[in-house]
Order: sequence, then structure tokens, then C-alpha cells
Amino acid sequence: MQRETELPFDTYVMNEKWQHRYISPVDYAKFHRQTLQDFETFWANVAREIEWFKPFEKVLDDSNPPFYKWYIGGRLNLSYLAVDRHVKTWRKNKVAIEWEGEPVDEDGNPTERRRLTYYDLYREVNRVAYMLKSNFGVKKGDRITLYLPMIPELPIVMLAAWRIGAITSVVFSGFSAEALADRINDARAKIVVTADGFWRRGRVVKLKEIVDMALEKVPVENVIVYSRLGLKDTPMTEGRDYWWHKAMRGVPINAYVEPEPVESEHPSFILYTSGTTGKPKGIVHDTGGWAVHAYATMKWVFDVRDEDIYWCTADIGWVTGHTYVVLGPLMVGATEVMYEGAPDYPQPDRWWSIVERYGVTILYTSPTAIRMFMRYGEEWPRRHDLSTLRIIHSVGEPINPEAWRWMYRVLGGEKTASASTWWMTETGGIVISHAPGLYLAPMKPGTNGPPLPGFEVDVFTEDGTPAPPGVKGYLVIKRPWPGMMHTIWGDPERYVKTYWSKFPNVFYAGDYAIKDQDGYIWVLGRADEVIKVAGHRLGTYELESALISHKAVAESAVVGVPDPIKGEVPIAFVTLKQGYQPGDELRKELRAHVRATIGPVAEPAQIFFVTKLPKTRSGKIMRRLLRAVATNAPLGDVTTLEDEASVEEAKKAYEELRAEVRGHE
Repeated sequence: MQRETELPFDTYVMNEKWQHRYISPVDYAKFHRQTLQDFETFWANVAREIEWFKPFEKVLDDSNPPFYKWYIGGRLNLSYLAVDRHVKTWRKNKVAIEWEGEPVDEDGNPTERRRLTYYDLYREVNRVAYMLKSNFGVKKGDRITLYLPMIPELPIVMLAAWRIGAITSVVFSGFSAEALADRINDARAKIVVTADGFWRRGRVVKLKEIVDMALEKVPVENVIVYSRLGLKDTPMTEGRDYWWHKAMRGVPINAYVEPEPVESEHPSFILYTSGTTGKPKGIVHDTGGWAVHAYATMKWVFDVRDEDIYWCTADIGWVTGHTYVVLGPLMVGATEVMYEGAPDYPQPDRWWSIVERYGVTILYTSPTAIRMFMRYGEEWPRRHDLSTLRIIHSVGEPINPEAWRWMYRVLGGEKTASASTWWMTETGGIVISHAPGLYLAPMKPGTNGPPLPGFEVDVFTEDGTPAPPGVKGYLVIKRPWPGMMHTIWGDPERYVKTYWSKFPNVFYAGDYAIKDQDGYIWVLGRADEVIKVAGHRLGTYELESALISHKAVAESAVVGVPDPIKGEVPIAFVTLKQGYQPGDELRKELRAHVRATIGPVAEPAQIFFVTKLPKTRSGKIMRRLLRAVATNAPLGDVTTLEDEASVEEAKKAYEELRAEVRGHE
């Protein structure tokens, strides 16, 4: 494959605060190799740190690859690991969740806050489990679809379901009725749990109405509705729909449901990965392997201590929320923050006010959010005391070096340990990252870091051989790992074809990556997000990073459009930092900057200036909408779009510039 553009391999940041954990890349590589020499023993020792009802007899069953099974013979329960074991210790009255709703008063202070201790959580989980079993007949193996906002009841009902041995299928509350119906139907869910509505940017989103539209296409036995807003006009179908608070009447305050000792390989959840086309893939995760992976990475990557205040900003509708909002933090007894609303509502400093209000010490967020805050400028975070932060990690997509430096300097005060963690729904937990809970090797802006202990990761060329340092290839995982997906729900053939067929006996992640001379991995984005210009394959991440490295650019989104000569050409939609104005001169300057940074073939054919990019409510840029704008194609499903005005602005910018170009022809 082609050689990648020069990356800042020699750039690293180290602070004296972390010198006691410092390890050189050479020494880390040696340590990492040791964890692979007898990796089953390594993962057995990690697993023994958590509590099993019945010890496992075998670490890994690899008799039927790629359908690997972990911790054979072992029995455990996720609900027990998350709450029961803590109430037997001093953590009984420790705060588990600090929750904050979106609404604020005239002074910008939140009007809704809730605090749940581990004992509060334990009691509520037991009561909800009792309600699910007694009132609705939920039993081990039943699937429950959860379509809820970021309120404490979402982790509560997940833990209650796992307590019984039921399988959860959480659907992101920004998905459409059609997407919800597809997921309910595929999982054959017995029950849907939802809410009347929730707040988003000061507006009410009526969730139950969306559920009703979905259930016109696919039936379920019952719907349980939590009254988040007390909406009096919420439609309820008699005999099918039940209010949460009414279903809980008669449940004893001290109700107790014995945690079901499920097999290690018993499914804990199905999470659907959505694509722009095709049937969503129901990714299935087990119980034991996922629990071990979540527990280990909470310790290694986040270095969680009892005095920490931890905040993962992800929505529980995504896998990051499953592993690093629900299971992981509660397994290690952390105090964590949950926030219902938009990151910049009502002002761009909402997140920083939350960090200051709760004294957050560990922040886990997305590069997209960081770039959005960069656009607002440094003034907003500097209004708040962020000195409590000691670890800041990002997740969700590659972080460009400029965004990493901003995060480290402005948010972290050049004192935090910071990494761009790589993993995906299919891996169950973090695979590549710095691990300040163990050691901290030099931090390089833009890299994901080295593979974590026990994970064998590599970069392959097209022919399936390891790529030399500095050469772009495909990211692969060469051995099974505890948190790995087990199959695609109802479609094992698709599982094999999608993840195990490109390279024999190797998991194909679907990402481009580079390995540098220190063994650090630089993930470059999805291999399918590629623009082919006159035979040259260019990743959209590469072009976007080049644009963002310019001092004027806050965010960028690059898409390919058809070209009669070159096949495809890149075009870019760009938002600017405060103090910079759009215009032809800046447009020329940015095109020249990309040409100088990557090469002439990468120069965008057009650059469009906008004030916002179309994003999902989870913060991911919806590039397909920009491609649709540029090719005059149908937009398709836009129900997950955060702000419809962003698409209209992109259309206007595109049409105005095209009219201007035609006028000069």
C-alpha cells in the first residue's frame, strides 16, 4: 500500500506529574510481549480479580474459531458485580451516580439534580428486577429493548435485566421509529422500556410517540413508560402500556431478587451498529469475557481511585456508554457523572461548569466534541476551574494532533495523562491506548498509543503480511480477547464474512492504520471512508486532519464527489475558529495548505464555509448528508441529526459557491 504522509513520530509530551509512571517505548514493548507469551495465564489472572459464583475451568475455548468462548464453566452476574458487592463494604453509602438534567435557571444553574449512592442503586435495581419478574414475567434469555434518555433509570433497568439473566438491547434515543422497529423485530424483544420524553436543547422530545409509530410495524407484549417529564398527553394503549411508577406500586422498598448465576458465555446485550444501507448488525457480547475486559481497562486506562469523580460523556445508546458508563465504572466502585442534555446548552461552557461543579478528575469524551469546543474558543473553558482533571481520554474516531494539543493544553493545563483510545462496538472495550493506571509511555499528539496488555494488534498490507513502520495498512487483532463480540444476532455467517474472511484467522477491524517505529498505532479512520482520486486512495481523516492543522480551522468534513476525469475529487466543508472570516483568500490558502501537507492529489476541489457541521446527537459528523448535498441525492433518514439547520446551511453554501463558479466560467 502507499506510504503515508509524515506523522509527528518524534513529538511527545511528558509532565513531571506522571514521571513515577514513566516507561520508555522499548520497555513497554518488552512488558507487552511478556503478557502475550502465555496470554491465557495472563487473562486468567486478570479474571480472578473479579468475583465469580462458580470459578471457570478453562480460560479459552478455541475449538470452533472464530466462535471463541471465554472462561468456560464460570458463572457470574453483572448486576451483582456492579452493586451487590459494594453494599457489603464501606462503599455502601458512597455516591455512585451524580445526575444532572438539561434545564437551567436564569443564572445558568441546573434545576434538576439527583444523587444515588451504591445502596440507593442496589435497592432500585432489585425493585425494578422484582417488577420485571413479577409483573411482566421476564426471565433468563428474554430480550428487552430500552429506548430511554440519559437518566439513571437507564442503567438501573439494564442492571435489573442482567440480574435476571435477560438480554438488553439499548436503542439510542435519537433513532427514528423505523430504526427502532427494525431493532425490536430483529431481537424479538418481549418488552420495550421507554420514557414519555426528555429535554434536548430546551425542546421536548416525545419518545413514547416514536415508540408507538415503531409498534405499528412490529408488536411487543408490553411497554413500560417512565414519566421523565410528566407529559399528560402521552398516548397509552390499554393492556399493553404501563406507567413505570404504577407498575412499581406494591413492590417492597426492600425487595430482593437473587442474582441469576449465568454462564460466562451467556449473552448480556445486543447492540446494533447502524449503517447507511443494509440491515443493522446485532453485535452480541457475552457476560464473563466482557466483564473482565471492562474491569481491566477501567483500571489500566482510567486509573480509577476511590476519590475520583469520573465522567464519560457518551450516551448509553452506544457501546461506549455500555462499557464505560454502566458496567465498568460501577464494577470498580467509581463515582460517576451522568448528564442528560446537549454539550453546549444553554452556553458553550455547559460541560466545563459540570467539571467544576462536581470536581471531575477523569474525563472521557470524543474528538468531535473537542473540535466543537475549539471553534468556540478558549474563553469558555477558562471561565471555570478545571484543575481537578488528571486524565482526559478521547474515543469514537481518530483525534487529529491539533485537537489533542488543545485538549491537553486548554483543558488539562499540560498536566493530564491523555490518550486517543481505539476500540469499537465489536471489541467490547478499549484495545489500544495509553494505560496510566499501569505505565505512561511518551504521549504523541494524534496517536492511539500502543496496544494494551494481552492484546495482539498489528497493521497488515493487502497481502496479509505485517506492514513496515510508517506504511499504511489494515488494522487487525491477531488473537482472541475477552471482550470480543461472539456473533451477529441471528446471522453467524455474516459475522464470519464481515470480520474473519479478509485475513485468515485474524479479526479485521475495517480501519486503516499505521504503526510507527515505537510500536504506536495511528488509526486513520474507516477503510470504507476512502476517496479514490485518479487511482490514489485517500482517507477522509487524512484530509480533515490536514485542514484542521491550519490555524483558522476548527472542524472539517471531507467527502468525495464524482468527477468525469479523476473518478472522484474531495470537497470540504469547514467551520472556522473565532476571529477568522470566510472568503476567497482563505479558501485558496486552505487548498494550498492541504496541497503542501499531503500533496497535489489531495487538494480539495472546493471548500465550503459553514458555521456548523451536520452531526448526530452523539457528536459524530454525518458525512453522508454532505455527500448527498453535493450530489443532489436524497438525504435519507435524518432523525438522528442534532440540528437540521446545519444541512440547510451546507446546501446554501454549496449552491452559492457553485453559482459563483459558474458566473466566472
